[in-house]
Amino acid sequence: MPDLLQLQVHDLQVDVLTGIYSEETHLPQPLRISVTADLDLPERFAPDTPLSASKSYIDLKHAATTALPQGVHFTLIEGVAEHICETVLLSDSRVRRVEVRIVKLAIAENGESIGITLVRNRR
Repeated sequence: MPDLLQLQVHDLQVDVLTGIYSEETHLPQPLRISVTADLDLPERFAPDTPLSASKSYIDLKHAATTALPQGVHFTLIEGVAEHICETVLLSDSRVRRVEVRIVKLAIAENGESIGITLVRNRR
């Protein structure tokens, strides 16, 4: 199995237009989004290795926040996760795999995590 680098941005709270039921469709819902990206990596990271040898965490945060289209209603949170995966995969050819976990905060009653995890691999 080849070596890899996992970049992680976890527990971003983002308000997104999503939902099926009428009470869900008119206002954004709070989602907790986590993104993990597996990257090919150089042979070694030395103390003076430049950022270009890796990837900025800000790119993952951007994919889960400001890259989500404003005013677009996602029927399913799976669609939100798909958009995030596509954004990350298109941003850098070294990304091999993206995992997006989304928790729907508005439907939790006792602090439980209710949501999905979507994984996409570069084909």
